[in-house]
Amino acid sequence: MNDTFTIDDLQDLWQKVSLLHNGQTYGGQTKGEKIEYINHIGSVVFEIINASKNTLDFDIALAVKCAFLHDTLEDTNLSSDDLEKDYGKQVLDGVQALTKNTALAKELQMIDSLNRIKAQPKEIWAVKMADRICNLYAPPYYWNQSKKEKYLQEAKIIYDYLKEGNDYLADRLLTKIELYKDK
Repeated sequence: MNDTFTIDDLQDLWQKVSLLHNGQTYGGQTKGEKIEYINHIGSVVFEIINASKNTLDFDIALAVKCAFLHDTLEDTNLSSDDLEKDYGKQVLDGVQALTKNTALAKELQMIDSLNRIKAQPKEIWAVKMADRICNLYAPPYYWNQSKKEKYLQEAKIIYDYLKEGNDYLADRLLTKIELYKDK
């Protein structure tokens, strides 16, 4: 894919991430409910596409590619070399910034990732905000109140770090944070 993309490019990327995340699920709101992980990927892409309609000077090709691929290095067997070969250095850099460094202590991983994201184009900031917006729709049924509160605190940190990157997504994230308090 080059700087622009077609519907065929989108379909090809959707198929690739569908295969990469094949069999991965996450818990829904109801006990025993399993949701295919590709649902999350699609939701992040939808947020980015909608944000592009509400944002001036937005590189939608970069943002959509990174939205599709944002969890691949963390959750699949896709290598950095293959990601760069197929999608370019700029996409690799964005996805790497969105990927937590698991060599660090767990409590340092989010801030480290946010600092790396801030060194990237604003479209990468947008993907991180879109990712958290999607993750704030509803907590899995098995999360206790403490886990929900910790996740909400992380969302506030993401908002504080990245809100200048995209006004539209910052407003959406803040709204989701407020609504999540009642879940």
